[in-house]
Amino acid sequence: MAELASGPLSGVRILDLSTMISGPFATMLLGDQGADVIKVEAPGGDYVRAGGNRVGGLHATFHNNNRNKRSITVDLKEQAGVDVIKRLAATSDVFIQNFRPGVVDRLGGGL
Repeated sequence: MAELASGPLSGVRILDLSTMISGPFATMLLGDQGADVIKVEAPGGDYVRAGGNRVGGLHATFHNNNRNKRSITVDLKEQAGVDVIKRLAATSDVFIQNFRPGVVDRLGGGL
């Protein structure tokens, strides 16, 4: 595993379930400051991965907004996926998501 960045947020773990631009950009800034950011993507990945003008299969905005992050794929439509997120959340300092209203309740509310 690559060495995590140092900075004022070293030792802070961020669990990032956000997609598109605003959430990933916010957590990118936290990662730039040394936070350990774990990016969680649904099967198929963040929608920005498939944006236009791709290089190596990925959009430049995706590369930029997800630097300094570790990533995993989790299917939140399966109970096993929800369980993975609950275990990661238990060891995280911050939980960030930008789901539409009501999505967390449909996922069991315990996220």
